[in-house]
Amino acid sequence: MSGSTAAPDRPDERLVRTSPLRKLLGRPELGSVVGAAAVFLFFAIVADSFLRASSFGTVLYAASVLGIMAAPVALLMIGGEFDLSAGVLVTSSALVSSMFSYQMTVNVWVGVLVSLLVTLAIGAFNGFMLTRTKLPSFIITLGTFLMLTGLNLGFTKLISGTVSTKGIGDMEGFDSAHALFASTLTLGSIQLKVTILWWIALVAVATWILLRTRFGNWIFAVGGEADAARAVGVPVIRTKIGLYLGVAFAAWVSGQHLLFSYDVVQSGEGVGNELTYIIAAVIGGCLITGGYGSAIGSAVGAFIFGMTSKGIVYAEWNPDWFKFFLGAMLLLATLLNAWVRKRAEATT
Repeated sequence: MSGSTAAPDRPDERLVRTSPLRKLLGRPELGSVVGAAAVFLFFAIVADSFLRASSFGTVLYAASVLGIMAAPVALLMIGGEFDLSAGVLVTSSALVSSMFSYQMTVNVWVGVLVSLLVTLAIGAFNGFMLTRTKLPSFIITLGTFLMLTGLNLGFTKLISGTVSTKGIGDMEGFDSAHALFASTLTLGSIQLKVTILWWIALVAVATWILLRTRFGNWIFAVGGEADAARAVGVPVIRTKIGLYLGVAFAAWVSGQHLLFSYDVVQSGEGVGNELTYIIAAVIGGCLITGGYGSAIGSAVGAFIFGMTSKGIVYAEWNPDWFKFFLGAMLLLATLLNAWVRKRAEATT
């Protein structure tokens, strides 16, 4: 018809090339990388010893202890859920290994394997309760947190008579377990804890899962809109239980490091650490609402934590200021991540 105007031809979105700048702005960890660079430059200026090789190893160790847990917690948050029991679960894992080995007088590796089974069972319990009751993960894992806190203290006092476990350093298998979970590697003048290798491996696996597997697509889908994901065939229940199992596995690794680093475990440890894991993930670009984030971002968030915690010491400041800096980094990183997302959406 002469009075009608033809709609302009629009190129197929699948054939539109994305510029490198647009790809960069779309990365969840961009804001945390900028923040990490700022923190590094800041402490490099104010703390003379911050740039020493020995200091670098210490910073990486502090980051790795947090980063091991932050990676699976980030995946869980991308999937739209939380785990407030993650901090005490680390302690529970260590306690089970120690007390089972000591009381049963068996090879330490038997206690380690029993601890793995128990820790995974607790993770599966969190996922099962979440998917069956439909209650918020905040409530489910808060309940698990309180139960584990009581069990850690109660069982330790019942079995050991004190709030700490008995030493197992002279038991069979301790040395080999120590080598796997708590040894130190020397590279020139730098001493690196084996936890750094665990951290790198877990972040690499988590990144591969998110970007290269069907399960990674499921994680983003259930975090974005679980009902819509279920409607197109995504196994929501299996995905969320799998995410909690991932957190449990990392808690087992961290728990074994705790045990084989110090030989004994205090039953009250771990309380409050779950918030630090979440902070690292949020600083790394994960959204509280789910559906967005990356494992690499959680690693950068953990590195910021390591630089801040040790940089304050190297600058000879009062360590009481650490929580202030951590809170400020959380707020600034969240604002920066929100700005980056808006810029990325504006360029699409």
